[in-house]
Order: sequence, then C-alpha cells, then structure tokens
Amino acid sequence: MKKIIFTILLLAILVGIGFWGYNAVINREININKLFLSGQVIGVDVSSYQIDVDFDELKKQGIEFAYIKATEGSTHVDSSFKEKWKNALESELAAGAYHYFIYNVSGAEQAKNFIETVGELDSRRLIPAVDMELTMAEVQNPPAVDDVVRGLKAFLAVVEEEYGVKPLIYAQKDYYDKYLAADFASYPRWARNVFYPVFMDIGNEWAVWQFNDKGELSGYTGERYIDLNVVNSAVGVEGLRYNN
Repeated sequence: MKKIIFTILLLAILVGIGFWGYNAVINREININKLFLSGQVIGVDVSSYQIDVDFDELKKQGIEFAYIKATEGSTHVDSSFKEKWKNALESELAAGAYHYFIYNVSGAEQAKNFIETVGELDSRRLIPAVDMELTMAEVQNPPAVDDVVRGLKAFLAVVEEEYGVKPLIYAQKDYYDKYLAADFASYPRWARNVFYPVFMDIGNEWAVWQFNDKGELSGYTGERYIDLNVVNSAVGVEGLRYNN
C-alpha cells in the first residue's frame, strides 16, 4: 500500500514539474534556446521601447551587434533612432537599421522614409533590415498575399537601388511560409523562434535568429525586456556588414 501511495505521489510531482516547465517555456520564464548558443555571437534589437541605450554597457555583457528601429510606414521615425544610431557608432558596436513595414502604405514611399532617415551607410554599419509581421488586428483580418508581395517588392527595389545590397527580412516561420517563401527566398533571413531552436523548423537557412524576446540586461531604460538575437556562424557579423 505504501509503495502505491509513494508511486502516486511521485507521478503527481513529475506531472506537476512537467506542467510548470511547459508553462514556464510558453510564458518565456525559461528560455531553452540558451542551451544551444555556446560560443555564438549575440546581439540585440532595440526601438523606442528602450529609451536610453548605453551600447558600451551592452558590449561589457557580451553584446556584439545591434539592430535599431529607424522608421515605420511612410512618415514615422522612431523617436530615439538618431541618438541610438550615433551612440552605437561611437561605441564601435556593429549596428544596422530596420524598418517596420505597414501594409496600407506604398512600399516605395516607406523605402524613401527609411533612406531619408538612415542616410548613407559605410563598413561600420550592418545591412538594412525590414520587419515583416502582423498586429493582433491583422491576425484577425490578414492582408492578401499578393498585396504584401507587391508592397514589399516595391520597398526592396528602392532600398536595393540606394544601397546596392539585399536587405535582411525579419519574419517568424508561419508568416514567412505564407507571404515570403515563394518570392523572397534569395534574401537573408532574420528568423524568430523564442520557444525552441530555429534550426528545428528551418535548418540552417537563416542569417540572424531572434531567440529571446524577454532578455534582461543592464544599460537601457524604459521597457524591462530586450530582444536577443544570434548570428548564424556560417554568416558571422562580418557577413552582415555593409560593404557596398
């Protein structure tokens, strides 16, 4: 009888631990991706949610690159972009600029906003990037594939003509498969999977992987969390550097 009670208690404990672990991973209280990052180059992506960023302080914690939000749509400029852009250069941290794409606005006009904001690039910077995702409202009423493809092609055409390089495209797997896979496979991919290793989904077909959206570092104000990324070792930071 005692053995039966002990077995039941042991099973209950194991089930409880399993549920706790599952919920911790889903809520990102535990990030199992860290187990797969030994020796990898780690970076951040930041926006106005991180108000004041001390890139020298981030470097002390092992951060080797950063992507900084520059623009959104055809008119919006991220409020702290200019300061972050300058400070990253002064800290000699490899940094690139990214644009948040809006679906009901001309892709070409969005590209002009990005270029006017970012200006010229040189080898101290990383290649441009564009963030492709859906808001909660857009998940419920998603844009048509043809419209997204047309708009993004227009954006990329203008950016590529200006800078002479293919921008990095950020998207999570379901979005990429639906909207991007057929027309944009030749572009370097910034993949997102904050729950488990991205190579379990897409193998080695990525340049940058956002592995944690609840990172915590010192060196910035505002939002508690900061997005953490890793560069594919087959690419390296030098492979992302702007060299046109």
